[in-house]
Amino acid sequence: MSNTPEDRLSGLGLVLPPAPDPLARYRPARLVDRILYLSGQIPRRSDGSFITGCLGSDTTVEEGYDAARNVALQLLSVAKSVLGDLSRIEMVVKVTGMVNATPDFLDHARVVNGCSDLLIEILGESVGSHTRSAVGMGSLPFGASVEIEAIFAVKGN
Repeated sequence: MSNTPEDRLSGLGLVLPPAPDPLARYRPARLVDRILYLSGQIPRRSDGSFITGCLGSDTTVEEGYDAARNVALQLLSVAKSVLGDLSRIEMVVKVTGMVNATPDFLDHARVVNGCSDLLIEILGESVGSHTRSAVGMGSLPFGASVEIEAIFAVKGN
């Protein structure tokens, strides 16, 4: 396995998308001391359009998983825009995944695994493993299938 997160991305044939602009009145990230708080991101296609859907209704667990992987790339993109280098991430502390789902949907954790799995693939087990919440929501902004936020610890300057 390659040494840097950027090498791992390349080895998997993945490219970080441009860090998205905020969709409302908030900051995409805030670095406080050595903690990087990342605002919730929703999945986007390469043309900028949103990946929408409701799990348990018109979206499969596999589609939700892929949408969560998409969001992981966006979270890393925002982190890189702040830190300059993904190797500055000391550890992923917490991931909070919100899944647009019907009341009877039960596989929230499997959907959010898409984000968790990718963070571990790119950052490695010791850095990428994290605490997590995966919850269902009655709706999400723009009809998005998932929204995920994260907290990263950052290596000192």
